[in-house]
Amino acid sequence: FSGCSSDLRVVLVGQERVGKSSAGNTILEKKEFDCKFSSSPLTLSCEKREGDVQGRRVSVVDTPGLFSSQLSEEEIAKAISLAAPGPHVILIVIQLNRFTKEEQETVKILQEMFGEKLRNYTMALFTHGDDLKEAGVSIETFISQNQPLREIIRQCDGGYHVFNNRDKDLHQVTELVTKINIIVQINGGSCYTNEMFQAAERAIREEMEHLKRENPDIACAKTRRQAEEDNSFLKAVLMEEDNSFLKAVLMGAGTGAAAGAAVGADVGADVGADVGAAVGAVAGAVAVAVEKACIIQ
Repeated sequence: FSGCSSDLRVVLVGQERVGKSSAGNTILEKKEFDCKFSSSPLTLSCEKREGDVQGRRVSVVDTPGLFSSQLSEEEIAKAISLAAPGPHVILIVIQLNRFTKEEQETVKILQEMFGEKLRNYTMALFTHGDDLKEAGVSIETFISQNQPLREIIRQCDGGYHVFNNRDKDLHQVTELVTKINIIVQINGGSCYTNEMFQAAERAIREEMEHLKRENPDIACAKTRRQAEEDNSFLKAVLMEEDNSFLKAVLMGAGTGAAAGAAVGADVGADVGADVGAAVGAVAGAVAVAVEKACIIQ
């Protein structure tokens, strides 16, 4: 798929309250995501922010907690839309002093949602690195003493990195970007993509063309932002009038795509069967992942 541009696209996933938003701010070197320390410092909806980092345009997508009730099929679809035509890296954010049993299943759940090859584009990002510094323990020692952590790193072909979000030293960001660039090089310079990301990208481009026709003077970047937030791919997720989409969710990942194709055909040319099929795949994958998460919890 030809949509993978030179911009670096990063998606943050992980549990609630592990520091995803703070990590996003650290990467972008400015406060773009709200991460107030309150009783509810939660990201309830997918958000995307951009900035110039180490001489390269970087976009960061922050997501709700992976095992949160807020992680609906709508939010999964929105994350796909915001990261289309696909992410260059997915950072699995883990708080070093709070690694849970649920997080051991993170890579497997992401693979069920997006495909097994996703592991080639994943990296573990540990937060609260300052706790290690205060304890006088290296990350290598900490990992060597924690078998579950070693296993999740083994599943992430991109390895791992450590952030101290309180540290203003930009070296940690430079090192992360270097590691991400290595991942991109190993993957042949391409982002991760599949039918879902491709369908979302097509819907975004169609919406961009529509917005340009309505307002020829609109800036390209603004057109892209609007199209990512409102396109036929997302609309297909929200169309549940005949409960066909709900049925696709209940049918699971295997038949979700087929049921989604029927939904896409029904809603007309603006959505299309290919978008419907991809949306159905989202629904089915989310159903499987949510079911598995419930079992874990």
